[in-house]
Amino acid sequence: MSSATEAGHPAGPHGHDHADEGGHGSFKGYVTGFVLSVILTAIPFWLVMGDVLGNKLQTSIVIMALAVVQIVVHMIYFLHMNTKSEGGWTILALIFTITLVVITLTGSIWVMYHLNTNMMPMSPHDLMHHKP
Repeated sequence: MSSATEAGHPAGPHGHDHADEGGHGSFKGYVTGFVLSVILTAIPFWLVMGDVLGNKLQTSIVIMALAVVQIVVHMIYFLHMNTKSEGGWTILALIFTITLVVITLTGSIWVMYHLNTNMMPMSPHDLMHHKP
């Protein structure tokens, strides 16, 4: 039995305390993340149910912005992602993933837009022959 366990401090499987590593969250951190998540969920609900802004476009933009903030809150408080964890590899993987998603979405929208613009419209006569 290690001396940390004998002194009343629980030790991890490798004989050291995981609370001191910085990569694992504390109770205070989890509560902070939970409270922020509840607030960031309640505000959009209030905006929609109370029709506070009166404009659907503005409401949608505010909700999307709060969604991005909530994603960041989850990544920091629950996934413990920061520049120090795993030697910075988790942030690098996140940046790589976001880059791939942006390239894929932008390319897909670009291809669909140009297909829609450049396709020849069908005449009413052609529509009659292609009905099921």
